[in-house]
Amino acid sequence: MSDLTLYSTWGCHLCEQAEALVQQAGLVEKLQVRDIVDDEALFARFRVHIPVLAASDAQGQEQLLYWPFDQSALASWLDALDLTTTD
Repeated sequence: MSDLTLYSTWGCHLCEQAEALVQQAGLVEKLQVRDIVDDEALFARFRVHIPVLAASDAQGQEQLLYWPFDQSALASWLDALDLTTTD
């Protein structure tokens, strides 16, 4: 199972930018990309918010990082979740 989920959809240039930031952080092997169009509940939840990164914290609670974010914000969010980057 992946540590990170990117809620996205096909053709979303912001989603591509978010995925590139995760790749730059060296976490592509921990990333699962979910197309919200394939799931009615995800579409209803995230349709105007994508891209959104999701991960579980130490207590198992889902934590979300909403766009816009940059490499610094991503690194801070990952650090708070105890997910390491290769930077």
